[in-house]
Amino acid sequence: MSHKPLVLAALACAALPLAACGTTTGPAASSAGQPNVTVTHAQGTSTVPAAPGRVVVLDLAVLDTLDTLGLGDTVVGLPKGNLPEFQSGFKADKYAAVGTFFEPDVEKIAELDPDVILIGGRSAKAYPELAKIAPTVDLTTSGPDALKDVREQSQQIGEIFGKQDLVADKLAALESKVADVKAKATNAAPALVLMTSGGKVSAFGAGSRFGLIHDSLGVPTAVPDLEQDSHGQAVSFEFIAKKNPARLFVIDRDAAIGQQGTPAAKVLDNPLVTGTTAWQDGKVTYLDGARWYILGGGLGNTTQMVEAVGAALTT
Repeated sequence: MSHKPLVLAALACAALPLAACGTTTGPAASSAGQPNVTVTHAQGTSTVPAAPGRVVVLDLAVLDTLDTLGLGDTVVGLPKGNLPEFQSGFKADKYAAVGTFFEPDVEKIAELDPDVILIGGRSAKAYPELAKIAPTVDLTTSGPDALKDVREQSQQIGEIFGKQDLVADKLAALESKVADVKAKATNAAPALVLMTSGGKVSAFGAGSRFGLIHDSLGVPTAVPDLEQDSHGQAVSFEFIAKKNPARLFVIDRDAAIGQQGTPAAKVLDNPLVTGTTAWQDGKVTYLDGARWYILGGGLGNTTQMVEAVGAALTT
């Protein structure tokens, strides 16, 4: 089906994050009698066909949620470069490659004639161009509460595709896992989250992009006053030794983005870090960088992230 340019009501919440303005209403009947769903999202309001059958996805966390809800077959196009292994099924020829997250191939997307385009995060700047092709929904999440973001984003996707009951069931299962991990975290040792990149190290605490560990799962933080930059606070090995965390969670950014670099385990293998309580007690957990750094959300992926922290806390 072809789409005329969509007139967007973007005045009220164009600059607001999804958590502040994400709502979904419908279905309402279109002029042709086809049910529609009206979605208020991070960059405006879009009217999309209910249960769309042709979807272009420009966010891997959103793709993860679609796949978790059994909606992977609705996807007709996505950026296929550097897909993580657990999403490698979307490298198949039946899914068209549509550029990158930062630079979507607008002409290719138009050729696919999608019913809806779902974007978020890295692809958000392309919204004005994409909205001329088909109804476009910006599912960017930017709030400090990772679980709230996942909940609201999943519920919006559920409304669009008529999967509200399934979303509710999946969210209930996720909340149950969160409760289990929080119970384990009650007596957990203070932890520090580190990310290595190009041989350098950054630290993340509560309220950060990896704040799920502290904010949602209740793992005590070893350093409560870290800067909340999107790439963390640059720290030295001396800093890590001085703070002496009793547990370390480590993310290897180079590995996550498919870049050649010194592995995180080797970067940290020096006397200052190996002398910490965490290293001495064997409480160093290497998290899946694709899940934590590349996706950072998604209904199924977040469940895996929560389970990874829970598994770490059992050691």
